[in-house]
Amino acid sequence: MSIVQNIAALRERIEAAALRSGRNAHDIELMAVTKTVSADRISQAYEHGIRLFGENRVQEYEIKRDALRDLVDARWHMIGHLQTNKAARAAQLFSAVESIDSLRLAQKLNGAAAQLEKQVAVLIEINIGGEQAKTGVQPDSEDLEQLLRAAPDLSHLSFQGLMTVPPYSDDPEQSRPFFRKIRELAMNIQGRNLPCVEMKTLSMGMSHDFEIAIQEGATRVRLGTALFGERGPVRSKY
Repeated sequence: MSIVQNIAALRERIEAAALRSGRNAHDIELMAVTKTVSADRISQAYEHGIRLFGENRVQEYEIKRDALRDLVDARWHMIGHLQTNKAARAAQLFSAVESIDSLRLAQKLNGAAAQLEKQVAVLIEINIGGEQAKTGVQPDSEDLEQLLRAAPDLSHLSFQGLMTVPPYSDDPEQSRPFFRKIRELAMNIQGRNLPCVEMKTLSMGMSHDFEIAIQEGATRVRLGTALFGERGPVRSKY
């Protein structure tokens, strides 16, 4: 199928999943994950209505950036692991970072954003499955508490919610309890009325399990393979 056909099919599936859970599909953002995707194919997605894009690596986006300058109202988010030594460049390139996993990284990004006189939206990445190979803070950890408490001092960051990647399974239903835990964690945090912390965004759900994520409260789904098709020998977790 072509990119335009994939987009149409995905929007239908998002709407159906939202209806099944009594939600409005307009409350769910479709993010196109562009890891290993060429600028030409990204431009095709833009031409057919996609405006939110997620990149995994700072360097990869830098390579594509010049070829994408005509996509004037596109929004670019950093969704992969961000090293602290690349925080300054990420602040320049992206409007949001969805993978904040330490107070040190948040402080570095905030300092870089302050120098640019810029506000950067951030999501806290939660390692909901406790997997050693994945980044993110544990849901009941001191690391998470430090980030939440530090938000008022990080005035150039806008804390807007949570992001997660659950343990992979061929059965999408296996992701449901992890998505549910994220929703419950967000509700718990929201209920604390912490200063400068919002929980309006839950970025969860990928090509194989996004419908389950929507049923469990996702407000943003990150779709790569389902939108662009297979993209070469590098397997993406999206």
